[in-house]
Amino acid sequence: MKLKMLLLAAALTVSVSANSKDYTVTSPDGRITLNVNVNEDVRWSVSYDGNQIIAPSPVAMQLETISLPGSNPAGAKPKVTEVNTTLTPVVPHKNSLITDNYRELALRFREGFSLLFRVYDDGVAYRFTTSLKGEVTVTGETFGLSLPSGATAWYPLEESFMSHNERTFFAAGMDTVSRKHMASLPVLFKSKGINILLSEADIRDYPGMWVTGDDKGGVSGIFPAYPETERARGDRNVYVTARKNYLAKTEGTRSFPWRVCIITPDDAGLVESDMIYRLGAPSEIADPSWIRPGKVAWDWWNANNIYGVDFKAGLNTETYKYYIDFASGNGIEYVVLDEGWYKLGNVLSVADGFDIPEICRYASEKNVGIILWVVWKTFYDQMDEALARYREWGVKGVKVDFMQRDDQWMVNCYHEIAAKAAESHMLVDFHGAYKPDGMERRWPNVITREGVKGLEHNKWSDECNPEHDLILPFTRMVAGPMDYTPGAMVNMQKKDFSPVFNRPASQGTRAHQMAMYVVYESPLMMLADSPSNYKREQECTDFIVSVPVTWDETRVLSAQAGDYIVIARRHANDWYLAGMTDWTGRTLTADLSFLEPGRYNIEFFADGINADRRGEDYIRSTHEVTAKDKVEIPMAPGGGWVARITR
Repeated sequence: MKLKMLLLAAALTVSVSANSKDYTVTSPDGRITLNVNVNEDVRWSVSYDGNQIIAPSPVAMQLETISLPGSNPAGAKPKVTEVNTTLTPVVPHKNSLITDNYRELALRFREGFSLLFRVYDDGVAYRFTTSLKGEVTVTGETFGLSLPSGATAWYPLEESFMSHNERTFFAAGMDTVSRKHMASLPVLFKSKGINILLSEADIRDYPGMWVTGDDKGGVSGIFPAYPETERARGDRNVYVTARKNYLAKTEGTRSFPWRVCIITPDDAGLVESDMIYRLGAPSEIADPSWIRPGKVAWDWWNANNIYGVDFKAGLNTETYKYYIDFASGNGIEYVVLDEGWYKLGNVLSVADGFDIPEICRYASEKNVGIILWVVWKTFYDQMDEALARYREWGVKGVKVDFMQRDDQWMVNCYHEIAAKAAESHMLVDFHGAYKPDGMERRWPNVITREGVKGLEHNKWSDECNPEHDLILPFTRMVAGPMDYTPGAMVNMQKKDFSPVFNRPASQGTRAHQMAMYVVYESPLMMLADSPSNYKREQECTDFIVSVPVTWDETRVLSAQAGDYIVIARRHANDWYLAGMTDWTGRTLTADLSFLEPGRYNIEFFADGINADRRGEDYIRSTHEVTAKDKVEIPMAPGGGWVARITR
């Protein structure tokens, strides 16, 4: 690790005018310039290659007893440091080694708080830190992102703070986004041709941030206040019916969440950025050797539609032994028991037809782990006893669902579940969840999460289509792993598709679904379709289960948000190459110069000649390549292409 104090003359430019001070810090590569103006308030702005892409934007925090930055912010004392170190993630999503290189400006104010600004080659971030005695009450926070005229966005429009955050990203001119338009994070803006992805990192003991338009072409932050009263509807939906007049009561000495802008001149840089992870807190799991990423045979999407067997398929022990046999026979690490295994309202109960200890015993015998789905509220109320019992059964993880909130209480609930699951050596997959914020760095057992409009939506709508699929890598996935749950073996073109709940299909082609296993990041990657369908399509299944779920290196070769992507990922000595397109068919080219010298075998699955009519049509082929070759990637409408490259 290299950490050094820079001479202010070399790294920090300070200009003074009357009672106003401007502090300017550049990224290590010199392309991003952050300016912080301290006058009667504090405002920050950002330029890229000399062009201002974020106009002066306000930053402040209101405590019950004082407003920050206080009465005399111009008296702040600056300090600049540069850090250049390497992080080694427990569960690597993009890269097994991550360079963490930034310059940090710390402005220390008289009222017992500081503002930290970090400038990376791929973005900027800031956070408050406080050193106040006892407990403090945060009554408000001011966040603004002011954008020059002409800015646009991929905007995930929301209806309320009660949300699964499974949204469609709408293309919008920022001059049309008003205060009535609320969005969850992340939001992708384009300002003067430069991408700005707004999100946050390291949310602890504090609510998440949302945004609305500011009626000036930018956005303002809004926050769910602390819940005062709640009303439960059924076993899973707990609605806040009244809120306190504050955001959080918290320790007076602490750091607050990072406000993050990932900044890249091209769309490929968004997918390659791991800035949210870098800003997460260090791991609190001393020995993470038990954390095992892997693939999962999943039951709920395919509604247990097993056929060609001599037992009645459904919610019973025989069906899940069939899933276990399928997983074991194909090298799949886990099976999820989703809704139906327990009597709703009591996660310590077992539904009729199930013998959970026997299912876990059988799975262990077959070297398959069992993950149990639970509704968050029922699980939280019984958590200690439930984890003890699941541990006794041999369960390897929990899929915790339907939180649908990120106020301070609920954020703390996430961390408590993560910590207690870690004590029991269990993985956690959060569904009905807010976006990732780097929690997977602090709690690497939180191996993936939903908070994404994924494949399940094809059971009841047409919104999870190839155009949506090509927005996600540049928006939601930039924040962290996403449990999209790919793997449909029934694939339809646009004109043929209609939602079917119990026998669902995907939109787009077979190769489009297969490519998701390389393009999308989730160290716990689902196979959503029926084992019977995978057995019928064994050639495709063999390839899918061979694709790793963690990566040593990621390179995006070409990309345009909402349209297409071509990505190469390395695991050990093997490379995986994939392309996806929206409803527009296109042929792209991949330059293989990322390979080391030598000869390689490439096995690829591509859209068949009739895939534009029948989505399941595909071809498989193999041949030799070298680093000097270029590969054509032809894709049908809604199509895809995926390959494994080995020595």
